Amino acid sequence: MIEKVLIANRGEIALRVLRSCKKLGIKTVAIHSTVDRQLPHVKMADESVCIGSANPNKSYLNIPSIISAAELTNADAIHPGYGFLSESSAFAEIVESNKFIFIGPSSKVLKKMGDKIKAKKAMKNFGVPCIPGYDGILPEDIKSNIKEAEKIGFPIMLKAIHGGGGRGMMVVHSAHEFANAMNITKTEAKNAFGNGDLYFEKFFDKPRHIEIQVLCDNHGNAIHLGERDCSLQRRNQKVIEETTAVNIPREEINKIGNVCAEACKKLGYSGAGTFEFLYQDGQFSFIEMNTRIQVEHPVTEFLTGIDLISQQILVAGNKKLEISQEDITYKGHAIECRINAEDPETFIPSPGHIDLFHPPGGPGVRIDSHIYSGYDVPPNYDSLIAKIITHAENRETAIKKMLFALDETVIEGIKTNIPLHKKLLKSDFFVNGNFTINTLNAFIKKS
Repeated sequence: MIEKVLIANRGEIALRVLRSCKKLGIKTVAIHSTVDRQLPHVKMADESVCIGSANPNKSYLNIPSIISAAELTNADAIHPGYGFLSESSAFAEIVESNKFIFIGPSSKVLKKMGDKIKAKKAMKNFGVPCIPGYDGILPEDIKSNIKEAEKIGFPIMLKAIHGGGGRGMMVVHSAHEFANAMNITKTEAKNAFGNGDLYFEKFFDKPRHIEIQVLCDNHGNAIHLGERDCSLQRRNQKVIEETTAVNIPREEINKIGNVCAEACKKLGYSGAGTFEFLYQDGQFSFIEMNTRIQVEHPVTEFLTGIDLISQQILVAGNKKLEISQEDITYKGHAIECRINAEDPETFIPSPGHIDLFHPPGGPGVRIDSHIYSGYDVPPNYDSLIAKIITHAENRETAIKKMLFALDETVIEGIKTNIPLHKKLLKSDFFVNGNFTINTLNAFIKKS
């Protein structure tokens, strides 16, 4: 049984983890940088340890400091949240070797899923439908690469093997673009991930981004908790997520969900995870697996009534899942808007002092946030400051609730993307559910 969890993250997800720990009667340790001393979860944790300066490389990415904090406070387990070290197989391996419990899949599984080529090969073997492409590290020979691309047909998408967060990706429309695109993508990947290895996949022109949530234990049990539509993205960064997905039959979701759950059993996966797919012309094509809790997990929690963070912790403590696939039901519709501290038109980050914060409320409205009146949003981290989630009996009502929740939200002193969310929720393409992963970028260009 886990008795004390060190929360190796910050912001809203750190507070979310703390709340689940409190519910389970588990003590908490909050690590923090020098600029995060005033975060709510730091104040509410049983213990807190400052592990470094505002620079994430010297704090939240500083593995020796995190392990030292766990040792100092006699923590049993470490919850990585999302981002930072959450999908680092090296971090998970160090956690395991120091006899702490990593709340997530094993370092061995993380290593396999962190390499997109290995992940794709594994998924093919497990019967998961995959995007056609070059399933290996691209050589330097441009001519041979072009020949391979021509086999599946342009356009193709160049991708970093160790990429993520929308970086290390570029669409190549023709053979004469290949050399320059490869050079740019390789450089970006090396700067962002320390590894410039690339591969490519067929580029779909009008896909939706659909993901399947899974939950697995250490005893061979695996279930899926349905889908999320994350198609509204700006530069491969998700902006709005919802479930259930519009115009995809329930039987199709159940079918691909069962495939994902079976793949998890074969993989030896444990914890919460997400299979990401492109969906076009009635077909699912695997992109990657996120081996952590997702930012957008609350919409799934609203529909299923299952606390995913608590399940993560229980499973990591070697508990068997007490939920079977037959227990999963989906009630109503849920939408999440990511609220970022940024200019809604230029998207330039807007850190600074929050003079006033008034959150929305009411039945079926949830806000996950670490901000408060008087809080200073630092410039050192991701611009996400809140997530507003609404739940209703149907999609139309969930949209209406969200629009009212956004109107009710007051954040003074900094700029946020709330005006953009209001425009999107009122747009014909969103209201009618007629959008792809390219829709938002096109909408922004026209605005």
